[in-house]
Amino acid sequence: MNPFTHISAAQRYATWRPYFHPEVIGRIKEVLELREPMARVLDVGCGTGQSCYALLPIARVVFATDISREMLSERIVDSRIHYAEAAAEMLPFPGERFDAITVSAAFHWFEQGAFLREARRLLAASGWLIVYNNYFAADMEGNANFHAWFSERYLKRYPSPPRRATTLREEDAENFGFVCKQKQQYANRFHFSPETLALYLTTQSNIVQATESGTETLEEVLTWLHDELTPFFSAESAAFEFSGPISFLQKTARAV
Repeated sequence: MNPFTHISAAQRYATWRPYFHPEVIGRIKEVLELREPMARVLDVGCGTGQSCYALLPIARVVFATDISREMLSERIVDSRIHYAEAAAEMLPFPGERFDAITVSAAFHWFEQGAFLREARRLLAASGWLIVYNNYFAADMEGNANFHAWFSERYLKRYPSPPRRATTLREEDAENFGFVCKQKQQYANRFHFSPETLALYLTTQSNIVQATESGTETLEEVLTWLHDELTPFFSAESAAFEFSGPISFLQKTARAV
């Protein structure tokens, strides 16, 4: 299932998703020891374009794909980014074309073996596959009760849709001709008011599934979130923790 095939969800995603990606791009530059931008980088599952826009400091040209036409309709436009509507498992490019392929918060939606095979086909010799995520940790600065609310109230009302593995195991990577050179864990913080936190939560697949299936209207969701979230705030805004893994995989010479 792809929960992001609705224009209303794409519009919310483009507006209310935190832009955390530069933190990861800085780590990519460091690990790959880049002295100059790479010639061509491919971003798979680009959504509305935040992840590929962040690549511009380290890539002369960025190619970006997503299976959702609605998400691509809300894309960030830049002359150095070339978008295409395509499934991650069947990408419309010739082989050995890219210096690196990145996947941001989308790997769990892919048919993972088919994608890894396709990624290896597209990467130049010794090219890099970088898979990363950024999870809402539900940790609110100054209020330890928020985490319990998120688990006991929010996730029970809006459970996560089915998805595949969220992280890439080293043994799976090796089976498809990659070697894991490094894994990192990173954290970042964003400030939200009750209103902006509610709007961010409406970009999560949990709520997208509820609203687009007709279980609840967006107005009903926002009303419930406003009533639930407001008591947690003693000031206009508060900091919330996000965190995620980054896997740095390099294409090996071994054929698969």
